[in-house]
Parts: sequence; structure tokens; C-alpha cells
Amino acid sequence: MQHSRFESPEASIEYMKRVAVGRSGFSNWLQVEPIRVWRGESELLLDLRPEMTQHHGFAHGAIVGLMADNACAWAGASVLGDVVTGGYTINFLRPAKGKRLRAISHVIKSGKRQAIARADVYAEGDGDGDASVHVATAQATIIPTGIPGET
Repeated sequence: MQHSRFESPEASIEYMKRVAVGRSGFSNWLQVEPIRVWRGESELLLDLRPEMTQHHGFAHGAIVGLMADNACAWAGASVLGDVVTGGYTINFLRPAKGKRLRAISHVIKSGKRQAIARADVYAEGDGDGDASVHVATAQATIIPTGIPGET
């Protein structure tokens, strides 16, 4: 189990809402909702809107990528502090159809200079029994900025 830079799960969510979403124009506009950010793990939720889809009505790949990227970065931030993504790879497994996207990530390994995290993205609420469908998987290198985070 990873340690956490936050005092509690509630403190981590408050921080992510205030800083990671509140100060990010893109994440704020999308209304990304942090569900869990604690001890090297994260879970994010995003309600899909028509302007987030591509011409077939699926969630656009950039939106799916954002969810994977943010999930990895936020899992990394929970152990490293303020971070940026150094790079990520993503595999799209099937079309992201539904009412919302859920991304779940965990840090695979962390050190002083980087963390490696994996994320899985799921589409939910497509009307077909509303089952969760695994639509993408990603791996990212997360790098601490060296900028002290707010607490």
C-alpha cells in the first residue's frame, strides 16, 4: 500500500476539487469529479455531454484520454505532491458509449523522480442493462514538479 501526502481521503478530495479541477480550465469545463484520490489510487467520474462526442456519438478519444491521463496524474499526486504527466500510452478497447465515463487508476511504482501509474476507463449507462464497459487502458509516467502543493 502506498503512503499518502494527504491527511485523510476527505482532504484529498477537497484539494483535488479546489486545485486539480478548480484551477484547470479544461477539467473544470468538463466537470470532472474526483471520487477517490488516496494512497496511490484514484477514481474519477465524468458525465458525458453531446459536445464531448465524435460523429458516431461515442465519447471522443481525447475525452477518454483525458480521463486516463487525469486518473494516472491524480493517483501519482496522492503520493508525490504536485505533478505533471511526462507521457502516457493508451489503448482504446471499444467505443465509449454511455452517459458517463469512470476512470480508475493506481500507482504501480513510485520513487522520488517519477511514478508509473495504470488507468482503466469504463463507459457506463448505455441503456443496455447499464453495465460498465471497459473502453480503454493506459499507462503513464508521472513526474513531480518540485512545487510545494497546498494543503
